[in-house]
Amino acid sequence: MPTVFLKNGYRLFFYGNDHRPVHIHIEKDGKTAKFYIDPIALVKSDKFNSSEIKEIRKLVIEEKNLINKKWYEFFNNK
Repeated sequence: MPTVFLKNGYRLFFYGNDHRPVHIHIEKDGKTAKFYIDPIALVKSDKFNSSEIKEIRKLVIEEKNLINKKWYEFFNNK
């Protein structure tokens, strides 16, 4: 599970066997979520409240280019 980055206690990562479309998984304190990257959209969330989802969405928007770059680096090299 390659970690893309850590910020504000959130870990944003991929699973090694992930599939398209490009997306990112997020975890913190036993809570999880998944966002598509283009367009940015919440796919699912388990236990995050609405303010946390808003904060995560902001992180994903801010780091969209990095997430895409890391996705293609990781999955194109497999």
